[in-house]
Amino acid sequence: MLKGLIFDLDGVLTDSAKFHLAAWNNLAQELGIKLTSAQLDSLRGISRMDSLNLILKYGKQENKYTKTQKEEFAAEKNEKFLEQVETMTPADILPGITELLADAKKAGLKMCIASASKNAPKILSKLGIASQFDQIVNPALLERGKPDPEIYQRAQQLLQLHNDEVISFEDAAAGVAAIKAAHQFAVGIGDKQILKGADYIVKSTKELKLDKIVAVFKRNNKKVG
Repeated sequence: MLKGLIFDLDGVLTDSAKFHLAAWNNLAQELGIKLTSAQLDSLRGISRMDSLNLILKYGKQENKYTKTQKEEFAAEKNEKFLEQVETMTPADILPGITELLADAKKAGLKMCIASASKNAPKILSKLGIASQFDQIVNPALLERGKPDPEIYQRAQQLLQLHNDEVISFEDAAAGVAAIKAAHQFAVGIGDKQILKGADYIVKSTKELKLDKIVAVFKRNNKKVG
């Protein structure tokens, strides 16, 4: 029986992902690294330090900097990102999300944020939807990033639910892999090929209808049962 929803943030509730990617691209250019669009896209859904290490790997600079220097780079990127976050308003909530959250509340579902972003509370506040969520996973307390299932397992624990009682939403392949590794029902938002591991896929958030998702979730659970 469905009792809760778990959401990634960037690219799912709002398009703050574009701010992340722009900030990372600027930093890469400062380091003399030219990222392809595919390389830039691969940074979606993963933690700050994992993203930085991946960029350095792409530029064959993974052993060039000390831990302290890397932390300074990550802080610089975050500063640029936060400048953009300050401009966010409820108008930046992606289409269909307001209705989805309202329907979930009416259905009495618990909700949790499972984002690798340490800025999730601030972003939710700027969007005006912080009060909608019962819990937010603190990524600073996690040992492993997506595609490891830890963040989704933690979200499930915070909601005090079992893995067959939740539906989780992602827009990145690493996130979908994390959900499935946690043995949860995965909703993918975006390209079908990239998110092919998901149980239910839509092109955009405006196609997210709770009743349709729940219908597939119930059929899926019957097959498993």
